[in-house]
Amino acid sequence: MQRILIVANRLPVNLILDDGNVTVEPSVGGLSTGLGSFYSTYDCTWIGWSGIPSEHLDDQQKKAIDASLEEIACRAVHLPEDEIEHYYGGFCNSTIWPLFHYFRSLCSWNTCTWEAYRSVNRRFCDAVVAQYREGDTIWVHDYHLMLLPAMIRERIPDAAIGFFLHIPFPSNELFRMLPWREELLRGLLGADLVGFHTYDYVRHFLTSVRRMVGYEHSYGEIKAGTRLVRADTFPMGIDYTRFAESVHRSDVRREIHQIRKKYANQKILLSFDRLDYTKGIPQRLKAFDVFLEKNPDWRGRVVMIVVAVPSRTTVTQYQSLKKEVDELIGNIVGKYGTLDWTPIQYFYDVLPFSNLVALYHAADVAVVTPLRDGMNLMAKEYLATKEDGRGVLILSEMAGAAMELGEAVIVNPFDEDGIVQAIETALAMPEQEQIERNRGMQNRLQRYHVQRWAEDFLQRLRSVRKHQMELEARLLSQNLRFRLLGEYRSSDSRLILLDYDGTLVPFAARPEKAVPDRELTTIMKNLIAIPGNEVVIISGRDKETLERWFGGFDVGFIAEHGIWIRERGGAWEMIEALDDDWKVEVLPVLERFVERTPGTFVEVKPYSLVWHYRKADPELGVTRAIELKDTLIDFTANRGIDILEGNKVIEVKNASINKGRAAQHWISRAEWDFILALGDDWTDEYLFGALPASAYSIKVGLEPSKARFSMVSLDQVRHLLSECATCGEHRRILSAT
Repeated sequence: MQRILIVANRLPVNLILDDGNVTVEPSVGGLSTGLGSFYSTYDCTWIGWSGIPSEHLDDQQKKAIDASLEEIACRAVHLPEDEIEHYYGGFCNSTIWPLFHYFRSLCSWNTCTWEAYRSVNRRFCDAVVAQYREGDTIWVHDYHLMLLPAMIRERIPDAAIGFFLHIPFPSNELFRMLPWREELLRGLLGADLVGFHTYDYVRHFLTSVRRMVGYEHSYGEIKAGTRLVRADTFPMGIDYTRFAESVHRSDVRREIHQIRKKYANQKILLSFDRLDYTKGIPQRLKAFDVFLEKNPDWRGRVVMIVVAVPSRTTVTQYQSLKKEVDELIGNIVGKYGTLDWTPIQYFYDVLPFSNLVALYHAADVAVVTPLRDGMNLMAKEYLATKEDGRGVLILSEMAGAAMELGEAVIVNPFDEDGIVQAIETALAMPEQEQIERNRGMQNRLQRYHVQRWAEDFLQRLRSVRKHQMELEARLLSQNLRFRLLGEYRSSDSRLILLDYDGTLVPFAARPEKAVPDRELTTIMKNLIAIPGNEVVIISGRDKETLERWFGGFDVGFIAEHGIWIRERGGAWEMIEALDDDWKVEVLPVLERFVERTPGTFVEVKPYSLVWHYRKADPELGVTRAIELKDTLIDFTANRGIDILEGNKVIEVKNASINKGRAAQHWISRAEWDFILALGDDWTDEYLFGALPASAYSIKVGLEPSKARFSMVSLDQVRHLLSECATCGEHRRILSAT
């Protein structure tokens, strides 16, 4: 496997500065624990912040750090203290963290911290570029580095870049509050693959991309300008074997024995969290208080062990949280405690791994009720230690893990009575039911462990890259363009078939606004003036509009997707006699959908009806389009009527008519030396399918197509047509002389 550059805010080790000496120690918790086994198994280099402000290190110490880290395949990013404060404590943890966890009231919008965030992402970009070797895969992690993928893409355009977000991605209604929302989205779209823990987060991300950047998506594939980006779900696993096997270590067994001895004849509830306002610790304690009040028979027979790992101790919000937790615990102990029973055992500390595993194994019930959590690996760790299958997991539905662990006792963390009832259920649950519930979850976690998660992500990234290359292979490259122009120049009779909207001009909110501009008018005049060129404009528009815009041009027309055709200088003809009686029944259906969908309207053409939803709410428009198609099937069945889905339009017309059939009028008329056809939506597939194999058929866009080649923008289309006009003009002048 090729080398993987793992890029994260922190390194998987802690650097400790003591009396000028720097020592390196393994990090406990966080991403380093989750990816530790994968990192040590594969050819990886980890790039992250050193953890020590650069001002605190002299050049000699920095060199010593770099040398020590190189031995364990790590590279340090050195950050100054002021940037650390504004980037990490500021934008990361006072803006993104609360917003993405739905704590809007705790957010701060600060331009200074945003600038620091952008500056630090640039420093990381410099570090990645310095380490990058051709063929490396770059895997960026988490909310600290959301601008980094696009920065790397700008510097290394062909790099394979993946990004994984370890926290929730909020709904569009929340995310849109962020002043720098578009910059963050464009930063993430620099990646080839953007990963999330759950489909909800993917859906929120895709919605924001569509609404704020304007990029459409289909089945998780985003058409991001000239690139295709994939957003997908990868629920992070744990090192299951490590936790399961550690239960049998002698030091862990001794600890388990001591815990059970200390709490003999008591059921143990375990609350283990980082002390953070997202974890719902106060709500959990209040529910335990109510449980003891409602169930006096459990007093003296149950104990809650609360482990709160210190976090961001200098931040006022976290100091207030600790004070609240301390007071709640004190009140519960004072209210219910006796000389020989303390209802809560409280530890405000980082636990060694052996103690943590022992607590997991000894606990009868784990109460994991965050108010919002990206995944929550602690719930999975608890289950991994239950080798006999006994134990009950109470899990918040707001944790990403709830999507996988459906056999747990699922609760709403804001529902105090619900948590109380869950505790009652857990304590009364028969052992056989516990085992049955846990075995299903354990089997799942054992299969999709952290290494499998990482391999799955990287495999999907390789798949995305392969798909991108397949699409790029269809792109009209410079060599292919030269060949096209060469054949065009050497030919005597040329048929040029041009779709209009989305191919020659961008889509407009109202169809009548998409008038040809001066540049297009010039291109068309020059192209038409070349001897041997037969230009045909193909459109879904009505013949009156085409006549108004291009009536003075010596071109052929196909209007309303093939219903009407007009030779150069000739009169409009209908391909066949058509019946439009069906419109009487279909028009009221379309009008009803206009009433239900603000921003939509119906365009009435002589032999077709078009429902436009470009100005509608994006999600509502797509939903209504699906509903409308389903509804129209009942009206169009067995009537020879087609339902066409274009770019933000649904069109109903006679089924026997299409662009390909109309184009045959010109294709079959002569032995053309050269044929060029350009189109952008699926109605043009009829045209591409009607062309001879030698024709140059070009799809504007990245979607699969019958066309031989593709282009990514109408600017490229105009440039190609300008070159054709220039080549032809040069030949005309030479012929004249």
